[in-house]
Formats: sequence, C-alpha cells, structure tokens
Amino acid sequence: MEQTTGERMQDISGHPMILSSRVVGTPVYNREGDRLGHVDDLSIEKASGRTIYAIMSFGGFLGIGERFHPVPWSLLDYDVGQAGFTVPLDKSALEGAPHYDAAEIRELGGPEHRTYGDSIYGYYGTYGAVPYW
Repeated sequence: MEQTTGERMQDISGHPMILSSRVVGTPVYNREGDRLGHVDDLSIEKASGRTIYAIMSFGGFLGIGERFHPVPWSLLDYDVGQAGFTVPLDKSALEGAPHYDAAEIRELGGPEHRTYGDSIYGYYGTYGAVPYW
C-alpha cells in the first residue's frame, strides 16, 4: 500500500506532525529537480483536520501576476535532499492546471468548494489524485 504524504514526512522527521509554518514557503520541484514554485498556504478541511490542498504559488514577479494553484496534498512528496516537495508535474502541466488569483483562492473552501474540487481533481486525477470527499 502506498504511503500518504503525511506518512512519508513522518518517516523522514521521526514524528507524525509538522507545523504549517514549516510547510509554508517550502519550495516545490518537479521530479527532474526544476523548481516550480513554493507552498504559499494550506487548505485544511475543518471537520477532519486533513490537509486537502497545498496552495502553490507559481509565476508572477514580486507578487504581480502571481497565480495560486491548489495542488492535492496527496501529490506532494517531501525530498530530504532538496529540502522541498516534489510533484509529478512539469512546468507546462502546472501552467494548464486550475489556478486562481488571491481573491478567488479565498473562496476555495466556501459554499462552492465542490465545484472547485471537481475542477481541481478532474485535472490532477490523471496524476493519481483522488477526490477527498
């Protein structure tokens, strides 16, 4: 059975939890080692406490034109050697992925969360992500 991201991080760190402050700002790389962006925030389901998405910042310059990509948490693997997460995506796949501006990303967990989720998991399903609901 494949380990979840949380289980892999526990194996690496020796304990089952990590503070969100240690995740936010962590670089994200593709499997070839190219830096794609960084984790800007986390989307956590209130009822279960599960992390659903890593909100990845990608593109822009000095905050202008920056796009936020909610990447299913299950797609992130922590790479000790790079001190960052890896994802099974390349830059072109990320460019085509669902993305939102800063105002839209705040609505991600709102009343329309299933509409957002259908779009996000519809895209990332080809990479192995399955809906959290």
